[in-house]
Amino acid sequence: MDARRRSGLAGALVLIGLGVWFLAVQLSPAVRAFAYGRYTWPLPIIGLGLGLFVIGLITWTPGLAIPACIVGGIGGLLYWQNVTGHWASWSYAWSLIPGFVGVGIILAGLMRGRPRGALIGGGWLLLISMVLFGIFGSFLGGLVTVGQLWPVLLIVAGVIVLGQAFLRPRQV
Repeated sequence: MDARRRSGLAGALVLIGLGVWFLAVQLSPAVRAFAYGRYTWPLPIIGLGLGLFVIGLITWTPGLAIPACIVGGIGGLLYWQNVTGHWASWSYAWSLIPGFVGVGIILAGLMRGRPRGALIGGGWLLLISMVLFGIFGSFLGGLVTVGQLWPVLLIVAGVIVLGQAFLRPRQV
């Protein structure tokens, strides 16, 4: 299937999915209560991320895994914050977004059949995201336990970068 047909298929699936969702919200009181519930409003955002991933699988567009992970991950964060009421965590939770990109890169690489490069690139983004989350979370009071250990995260990151510098073959 060529790219034009795949994109048309993806667009059609999005329209059909949205139409089914909004029709269900209009016709079913239970679905309406779920959609507009106090704690469930982030779930459609998670569903949108899942839908993007499924469309990527159906149309075999591995690149859709990246925005799917970003949207789904942000939906997951919103759900957690909504349930816990810990909205102040946005001051450091934004640092997880590069990790969502890393997960998307890994999934896209697995779909393309190139897992090694995807694991390296996505793994680096995950590591960077975790280090940033630990640092900002400890500075901004969200991660009390990590508060005293964030220098260790910097040291570990530095050792990994140093090891990479020495283990790479020399370019001539």
